[in-house]
Order: sequence, then structure tokens, then C-alpha cells
Amino acid sequence: MLKLIVGKKGSGKTKLLIEGVNGAAKESKGNVVCIEKGMKLRYDLSLQVKLIDIDEYRVEGFGELYGFLAGLTAGNYDITDIYVDGLFKICPRDYEAMEKFFEKVALLSVPHGVQLVFTVSADISELPESVKQYI
Repeated sequence: MLKLIVGKKGSGKTKLLIEGVNGAAKESKGNVVCIEKGMKLRYDLSLQVKLIDIDEYRVEGFGELYGFLAGLTAGNYDITDIYVDGLFKICPRDYEAMEKFFEKVALLSVPHGVQLVFTVSADISELPESVKQYI
């Protein structure tokens, strides 16, 4: 399952993400992963959550992020939830590339039943129609 938390900067996306991550950590019978640029959330997340600073892996762009997510799910079948905070901090603001990325990511979650949640700093009206189904 793919889900997007969308809104302009300062609209409370990260707060919703933190609540979702911590809720998933309480309920999950597997592993919960949170990916962000930097380690700003380290004190806000449950100790059961695996927090990954994407900068440590030098991931940039939609193709590299997809490969990273695919590697996570392929390497650990116990992952139940993956949260990514700040998609446009990791990838360029390219809505066409984002649309293709989410098409692939939606298929990635199917074989293993992984829930993927992304925060996207944008107005809903800016997003391609095919992406809005995940909001």
C-alpha cells in the first residue's frame, strides 16, 4: 500500500508522519523503517523504529531512491512499514519523474505487503492526477 501525506511547508506533514511511524511501531509484528534527510526525528520516534539518514548512503533522485527502497524490501522480509520524510529533499521537484516513481513504488509494496508512506511538500493542485489516488 502506498500513501502520501501532502501539504505545503509548515502544514503539519512531519507531525502526521511521526504519529504514523510511532503507531505502526506499536502495532507492527515486524520492522518499521523511517527514512529522512538528516537525523532530526531521532528524539521523536520510538526506539523500535529503524531511522535511516539517507545522506549516509548518498541517495539522490527518484531512480536511486527506488533502488534503495527495493533493496530494503528485498533484504528484509520483516519490514512492514517504510516512511519517507521530505521526498523533495531527496529528489528533485520533477512531477513527471515523481509520477513514474510512484507507479513503480506502488508495485513494490504488493509482493511483501509493505506499507510505504511519503511526505510531499506541495499543494495538492500541483500534483499529477494519477498521484492523487494515494493521498
